[in-house]
Amino acid sequence: MKLTVLGCSGSVPGPDSPASSYLVSADGFDLVLDLGSGALGALQRHLAAHEIGAIALSHLHPDHCMDLCGLYVALKYSPSSPFPRIPVYGPPGAAGRMALAYDLPDDPGMEEELEFHTWQECQQIGPFTVRTAPMVHPVPAYAIRVEHGNKSITYTGDTGPNEALVELARGTDLLLSEAALQDNNPDNPGDLHLTPSDAGEQAKRAGVKRLVITHVPPWYDRVTQTENARRTFPGEVLTATPGAVYEI
Repeated sequence: MKLTVLGCSGSVPGPDSPASSYLVSADGFDLVLDLGSGALGALQRHLAAHEIGAIALSHLHPDHCMDLCGLYVALKYSPSSPFPRIPVYGPPGAAGRMALAYDLPDDPGMEEELEFHTWQECQQIGPFTVRTAPMVHPVPAYAIRVEHGNKSITYTGDTGPNEALVELARGTDLLLSEAALQDNNPDNPGDLHLTPSDAGEQAKRAGVKRLVITHVPPWYDRVTQTENARRTFPGEVLTATPGAVYEI
C-alpha cells in the first residue's frame, strides 16, 4: 500500500495545504480518505476525478467532505461524461447532506454521479478490507482501518480519546492521527479532538508501528505538535505534509 497526503490542514484549509484528504493506493485501485475543503485540486495532481476507485468519509464536517461538491461538478459536466458512479462510504445521511450542500433536490441529489453507502463495521472496497469504529465527536464520526494483505493503515478522523480507537488501531503499521489541540491547554474542549500527547498515548496503547501526526490547524505549528507526540509514543513519529508519501 501507498499513502499519499493530499491535504493535512486541520479544521480549515491552510496557507500551504488543503483540509483533510489522503489517498491510499494498491493493485491499481485508489481509495480517497476524506475529501475536505480544497483537496480536489491536490487530488488531480495524482489522478483524474473519474479515476477515483472509492471515497471514504470519516464524518460530515466541511473540512472532511465538502470537496465532494466540486467532484460532483467535475463528474457531471466533464465533456467525457457520463462516468461510472464512484462509491462513497460514510455516516448515515451522507447523500442528503451533500445534496443540501449543493442545493440539490434529495432525489436524485448526487446519486447519478456518486453511489452512497452507509458505513458497516467491515466491508470490502476494491482490494481493501475496510473496518470502522464510531469515534467521539459532536457529529457521527468514524475511524477507518484499511487492510491489504498483512498490512494496514488506520486513520483516526476527528475524535477525542477513546477505547474504540485503540482497539481498531491495534498493531496497525501506520496510524494517521489528528492532533488538533495543544497539550496542557485548560481551555481545550472535551470529546472533540486529540492533543499530541493523546495521539501518542493512543498509538502506544494500540502497539502501532509508525505514527503520523496530521489535522493540525494553521494557527498551530505542525512540527511542534509532532515533537510533543514523541513524549508519549516511543516509536517513529512523522509529520504529515502536503504531498508526503508513505510506503506500507
